[in-house]
Amino acid sequence: MTAYDVILKKRNGGTLTDDEIKFIVNGFVKGEITDYQMAAFLMATWFRKMDPRERAVLTVCMLESGKKIELSEIKKIKVDKHSTGGVGDGVSLSLAPIVAACGIPVPMMSGRGLGHTGGTLDKLESIPGFSVELTKERIIEILKTVGVLIMGQTDDIVPADKKMYALRDVTATVDSLDLISASIMSKKLAEGMDALLLDVKTGKGAFMQKYEDSVALAKSMIEIGENLGKKMLALITDMNQPLGEAVGNALEIIQSIEILKGRGPADIVKLVKIESAYMVMLGGQAKDFDEAQKKVEKVIADGSALEIYRKMIEAQNGDGRVIDDYSIFPQAREIIAVESQEEGYIADIDAMGVGISTLMLGAGRETKESKIDYAVGAMLKKKVGDYVKKGEKLADFYVNDKRRWADARAKFLNSYTFSKEKPQVPPLVYSLVDINKVEKLNIAR
Repeated sequence: MTAYDVILKKRNGGTLTDDEIKFIVNGFVKGEITDYQMAAFLMATWFRKMDPRERAVLTVCMLESGKKIELSEIKKIKVDKHSTGGVGDGVSLSLAPIVAACGIPVPMMSGRGLGHTGGTLDKLESIPGFSVELTKERIIEILKTVGVLIMGQTDDIVPADKKMYALRDVTATVDSLDLISASIMSKKLAEGMDALLLDVKTGKGAFMQKYEDSVALAKSMIEIGENLGKKMLALITDMNQPLGEAVGNALEIIQSIEILKGRGPADIVKLVKIESAYMVMLGGQAKDFDEAQKKVEKVIADGSALEIYRKMIEAQNGDGRVIDDYSIFPQAREIIAVESQEEGYIADIDAMGVGISTLMLGAGRETKESKIDYAVGAMLKKKVGDYVKKGEKLADFYVNDKRRWADARAKFLNSYTFSKEKPQVPPLVYSLVDINKVEKLNIAR
């Protein structure tokens, strides 16, 4: 068996055997299969897809490519959340401390930037000193004392995914149902969680732009998790426009702190509370959604969620003073207002276009080697459905390197569509998905 044989078989639409999938994954981890061969395999998989058995085998092979975190000594139900990513999607940053404040351990393994979106780890690393690399002993210690952590993959946890993840980011193979399912679930299964809430984005700024594809992805991951004994739920949420106001690493951390101070943009605040409540239910700390929501509201109002956030930052070697002093974050040299060139109702905001405009300034990665500029990004001032006059501010951009500013500004402005009539605003949450059904929620922003 050779890598060429496996790539050719999948390129031609063949169904891979268990041994063939194991061969390609293990060979890549050992360095016997090159980056360019794996890139070809990823692209063949993107085009030809996998059936449920292939997908499950790929997940298990990736999981078994390294070690697992053993958390059995922590007796409570351990709950995690994963989002498929979107522009301004910093929900996890506020949600994790809220759920921990409700008495549920949250071991969260997150990733770096993918395509046009920022990664949770990149955002957290805008906090001076913050470390996403933790030993297994330190993971257990933090979960016992603080109740929550957000970590990256160590070299020995799902190394296959870590290597494949970096390649997918730069080879346009991110938005594959099969690869996303295996990537997410291999990491989640390795981190020792008992239950998982999935936030599967849908819309123009999501990797899955069609609602039906987002539901299919949710079902795929739920099936993998449930078959391996995990409690699974998924929400299908909107990414037809950016979430919240902040797009960029330090800016999104500041926004997440503001949410825990009882402030923050209405749409992301609402989603944080909804998703936190479902996690409280998964963790067995509430009998229904209403009870869970009351617990979520309480830990925000009494400041305990904010204090958990501070303790998590300090436990991971970050500067906890950022909770009270935002000047400690990296600062941009300039703040440049971008004004509307048109008048009318905002009919559409291309979230992907907005994300790319900040990526061009250094907020994201264009290649594996790209360096993140934590200070840059944008603070959006208007949403779909708002009426805007010509010359009215659409956003403030935080800029360091102006060499690509003209292109970034043009990309941003081209992301807005205007109309004379007030448009219908898409819901914030479309559906709840579990192993048995898809329930329409249609929760407004």
